[in-house]
Amino acid sequence: MGFFEKIKQGLKRTTENIGHSFDQLFAGELNDDFYDELEETLILSDMGVDTALEVVDVLRAQAKEKGFKDTASAREALQGIIARMLLVGDGVLDLSEPPAVVLFIGVNGVGKTTTIGKLAARLKDEGKKVLLCAGDTFRAAAADQLTIWSERSRVDIVRQHEGADPAAVVFDALSAAKARGCDAVLVDTAGRLHNKQNLMNELNKISRVVDRECPNSSRETLLVLDATTGQNGLIQAQQFKEAAGITGIVLTKLDGTAKGGIVVAIARQMGLPVKYIGVGEGVDDLMPFDPDAFAKALI
Repeated sequence: MGFFEKIKQGLKRTTENIGHSFDQLFAGELNDDFYDELEETLILSDMGVDTALEVVDVLRAQAKEKGFKDTASAREALQGIIARMLLVGDGVLDLSEPPAVVLFIGVNGVGKTTTIGKLAARLKDEGKKVLLCAGDTFRAAAADQLTIWSERSRVDIVRQHEGADPAAVVFDALSAAKARGCDAVLVDTAGRLHNKQNLMNELNKISRVVDRECPNSSRETLLVLDATTGQNGLIQAQQFKEAAGITGIVLTKLDGTAKGGIVVAIARQMGLPVKYIGVGEGVDDLMPFDPDAFAKALI
């Protein structure tokens, strides 16, 4: 199944909730009522008020400039506007200088460990040698959960006992990665909130270890967000961006939400690229983000 088909299937709840509104909307006339209703529909998709207003303003301007006569033209233009809004930063995961280090951060329950396992499987299938690092030493059984994913994805894992120093686990993982010629190290971390200063200090400590042990390696810090949290996810992104130097977003559980528009809000307001999205429970349901296909599936 291709990206568009998976996205369309993943966004089924969104389209079930607002798709009928879109269909009714684009079956009508291109007038002021149309734009008012479009604005409301976009807000209902969790795009946020500011982003929805901007989208509608751009569409109005394009319609006037190009002389749209019907809503079919407006629908096509709307897809293009949303796709362009999603084109921020570099959407491709940087693994150019091995061993590339990919740090996963985010609050508990968003799907970090599952995301790491799915990404490991994808990279393994692409021919890359991957090592998992169980850096979440605070949550009970976190390393056990990651170990299960390492077995599923057929990649090695470095772990220590519960309560161990996360930076020490990262050190061991980087040493192993260099010795084994790994292409990428995927690091799980404890679920952390922006106001837990001790955990932020720990994140900085991990970064210093990476800087010292792999100074020339590619680096990514991916914030994993649960799409079902809607605008709360945007708040999390704003808080973590200030504290953690995020390079991209992984949006999980898109198949379980009627709020797919949050992707647009995050990209537009945060200036952060969405690098992967989760659209199901299967190991192959973590997919690189495609702005054009996403906009088409949403609208």
